[in-house]
Amino acid sequence: RIHTYLTFSGNCREALSFYKSCLNAELYLQTIGESPLSEKMPDKMKDCILHGMLKAKDFVIMGSDMVDDKGLRPGNNMSLMLDCESEEEIGRLFNALSDGGKVQHALERTYWGAMIGDFTDKYGNKWLLHFNKNESHGTG
Repeated sequence: RIHTYLTFSGNCREALSFYKSCLNAELYLQTIGESPLSEKMPDKMKDCILHGMLKAKDFVIMGSDMVDDKGLRPGNNMSLMLDCESEEEIGRLFNALSDGGKVQHALERTYWGAMIGDFTDKYGNKWLLHFNKNESHGTG
């Protein structure tokens, strides 16, 4: 499955809450302060959203305030998030899709047990690949 993953610069909670009110969907938010990353981040980031998910019957929109040091600019505010079904699949797709592109974060295991990595493909499109063996659909 492919989901839309939006990147914000401090207003993820506001934006996803607005989309929730318009789209009648369930909203789940995790702040940086609620995560193990909290110790590594500046205090001003603690209330920022590490991961948000707006979920309805027919769609999932995800978001985060985790923008890179260069800030938001055309091309880095949206990713195609590919939810993979196995470690083999995420490895194969990551290698194939990133070929000729630029890897921002190699595949790695996260503190919540998933595998995740992101890159910009050779056409300038940003991808985020995810696999979590503990979730039936990997979107939670």
